[in-house]
Amino acid sequence: MTDQLKDELLAVALEAARRAGELLRDGRPADLGVAATKTSPIDVVTEMDIAAEKLIASFIGERRPDDGLLGEEGASAPGTSGVRWVIDPLDGTVNYLYGLPGWAVSIAAQVDGETVVGVVEAPMRRESYRAVLGRGAWVGDVRARPRPAPPFEQALVGTGFGYSTEVRTGQAEVARRLIPRVRDIRRAGSAAIDLCDVGCGRLDAYYERGLNIWDYAAGDLFVREAGALTGGRPGEPPSPQLTVAAPAGVFEPLQALLEELGAWHD
Repeated sequence: MTDQLKDELLAVALEAARRAGELLRDGRPADLGVAATKTSPIDVVTEMDIAAEKLIASFIGERRPDDGLLGEEGASAPGTSGVRWVIDPLDGTVNYLYGLPGWAVSIAAQVDGETVVGVVEAPMRRESYRAVLGRGAWVGDVRARPRPAPPFEQALVGTGFGYSTEVRTGQAEVARRLIPRVRDIRRAGSAAIDLCDVGCGRLDAYYERGLNIWDYAAGDLFVREAGALTGGRPGEPPSPQLTVAAPAGVFEPLQALLEELGAWHD
């Protein structure tokens, strides 16, 4: 892993995310509707999700044709270079469908399975978040830092909910039992933005069950490079079972409490 390769991957990710963000922001039709559903009738895909992923895949394919690709909406290629791109072309699709601003493009580059570059483009915030392994995390030209850890009972915690009724019911019960223990809970609708908000100090912590790798790959690197901690269940990395992010001092009690509350299962 050379600095030159990191620079190249970052440049590709930034440009791909910028182009996709502009497409989504400027090309959103007034009569936008649901193109398909995935895990449930409320887990929606719009025509713009599909168009953005095609744009990103085409851009990366032109510049790095030997790389692998994994996209939320089905783009997939094995690659031969050891580099794999993990893409969520529109994180926060329901927000986007309703005209809410909390959505983003998330692109991560992995080398031999390790995330080395992460970019989250949030056009409606007019912000671009980027991180490179070993080089820190940045919002535009400003270095990102998490908030100093408050007492746990003063932590502002972000979370999200899944799309199946059974999972959402379990997540709601966890939130019900967690909320008396912290300052408050926020549910914004984009995992990528929530993770970046922890790295920027806009949230003290974030957790969610049911994320896929394209939801958290870029944001996870951003949080860690900003100086906070990430993980899943105790001793494990982030995974679809559970993703947790917070600075030291909040991360440990939150992770332990989520384990006690069974936040990783129904």
